[in-house]
Amino acid sequence: MADWTTRPALTTDVDAVVELRAVVLRADLERLGRYDEQRVRQRLRDGFAPAYTWVVEVDGAFAGCVALRPADDAHWLEHFYLAPHLQGSGIGTAVLRELLKQCDRDGTRVRLNVLQGSPARRLYERHGFTLESEDPVDVFMVRESTSV
Repeated sequence: MADWTTRPALTTDVDAVVELRAVVLRADLERLGRYDEQRVRQRLRDGFAPAYTWVVEVDGAFAGCVALRPADDAHWLEHFYLAPHLQGSGIGTAVLRELLKQCDRDGTRVRLNVLQGSPARRLYERHGFTLESEDPVDVFMVRESTSV
């Protein structure tokens, strides 16, 4: 596995994150008949919150991002994207493990949604996420803190 680090996101990171999202989600959204080149970008722009987002860097270069947004009864794991050439390298697993350790220390439940049929669902299941609900497009999952 390559050396990776995270850093707090800046508002200036939005363009890189938007483009990565468009690349990473394209195949799944096309399969679901939901790909819209502009919408996939605008949805992230509308929801980008640098205060809750980290940029993943590999060898000092932008490689991905992840957000952990607080809500009433949980934190939402959002915008978890890794450059395609790094997927399957263990970096995503390592990043997720670190975030979940933090949530476990804080006693925080974590929620997320993943697209139907996305291979990312297996990653989340391996880390204790279980099905909460689903619709034709999204699978909503939850993970209770292990310190509860």
